[in-house]
Amino acid sequence: MSQPSFTIRIVESLEKVDPAAWDACANPAEGLAADSFNPFVAHAFLVALERSGSVGGRSGWTPAHVLVEDASGGLVAAAPSYLKSHSLGEYVFDSSWADAYQRAGGRYYPKIQVAAPFTPVSGRRLLLRGDAPAQAGSALIQGLRALRERTGASSLHLTFIEQDESEKLQEAGFLLRTGVQFHFLNRGYRNFDDFLGELSSRKRKALKRERREALGADISIELLTGADIKPRHWDRFFAFYMDTGSRKWGRPYLTRAFFDHIGASMADRILLVMARRGDDHIAGAINFLGDHAIYGRNWGALEERPFLHFEVCYYQAIEYAIRNGYRRVEAGAQGEHKLARGYRPALTLSAHEFADPRFGAAVADFLVRERSAVDEMMTDCEAALPFRHGSEEACD
Repeated sequence: MSQPSFTIRIVESLEKVDPAAWDACANPAEGLAADSFNPFVAHAFLVALERSGSVGGRSGWTPAHVLVEDASGGLVAAAPSYLKSHSLGEYVFDSSWADAYQRAGGRYYPKIQVAAPFTPVSGRRLLLRGDAPAQAGSALIQGLRALRERTGASSLHLTFIEQDESEKLQEAGFLLRTGVQFHFLNRGYRNFDDFLGELSSRKRKALKRERREALGADISIELLTGADIKPRHWDRFFAFYMDTGSRKWGRPYLTRAFFDHIGASMADRILLVMARRGDDHIAGAINFLGDHAIYGRNWGALEERPFLHFEVCYYQAIEYAIRNGYRRVEAGAQGEHKLARGYRPALTLSAHEFADPRFGAAVADFLVRERSAVDEMMTDCEAALPFRHGSEEACD
């Protein structure tokens, strides 16, 4: 049997890629082991980042997407890839690697990042069309390595990958790195009180008190999706985002135009949770909707109020998931405080390859030690879960 023939191309913008062809790889209708729709690799999301100037230009995220086409010119595989001049907005931290590389006389940047920018959500990074030949995945990895060589990049990083991708990448010689996030799992709860019933008495009382104090008598919650999200809501949410981003990170990544673009193209995949006092919104959080998961992304507030962050970001998402049958809520990177609010530890995976094999060997040694620490953290987190003894077994 003859081997399929592929052409590998690099494009500097998704504007040059047919949306339907990209999405047939990013979110194929069949053949996925995980969620059947991930909003963060969809053409609409990634092109919104480009059109809005959130990536490209002087952002330090230069699009360099890798495409694999078959003999007829059809797109069979793709990777959302970027030439990076820094390590911001990735949530898998490698600044210590960059420092060590540069102390040894090397140049760490540029590097190649295969990711959904500014989005610590696990998903497919090696995007294969549902009917892609088996060799298309290998051709895509070959294309990524060719991009690294062509650009003189020090390294190749695929972050927040799926388990099956990690196995393929490890077989191809990549180093694997683990991390920890916190996810709420909907174990068939009928309502929020049903979920509360699984918590220990002390944790249940604390959570109820947080919800009461967060809203008090003067704050109400507004849930917006689809056509209910108006430009005025984006204006207000962007003010929250800028205020929180400037104080917490010093550099918000997303532009105001980004929210206009996703509001126009992805509104049905967005849940905006807004806290209001009278006619004035004072805080909000944006969530993206998969088919089976809710992804909490950004939040902000223009005034300090105890526990309002937990209500807007965590409890409202849990309630929405239970009410609408979502299997889980992913509330972003880090945050062990989420454990006390019913979120469980979950491993994340990334894959890394270095042009310099000596540096790769040093990183491999580091990752062995780091993985042991992550495993210990997972054990500690499991022990700190707030659920009543026996409730876990009852729901299995």
